[in-house]
Amino acid sequence: MTKSAGSRRHLPSSPFNRQGPASPPPEQFDVGDRVSHDQFGLGRVIGVEGEHAVLIDFSGRQGRILTPFSKLTKL
Repeated sequence: MTKSAGSRRHLPSSPFNRQGPASPPPEQFDVGDRVSHDQFGLGRVIGVEGEHAVLIDFSGRQGRILTPFSKLTKL
């Protein structure tokens, strides 16, 4: 009788037992924070929609940025 690959146990130090790197928590923004966006440039946070989106004023042009905030940096 042979065991299937799905029922094998791996040692705790086994490279096959590792799960991918944990993603860091999304950055938190508050109203009034100065931010920089890779595409839109400098702006100021004018609204926060929980952990899902932020509203930003980019010199008169407003934008809604959704999580993950990969292109948005707090200054």
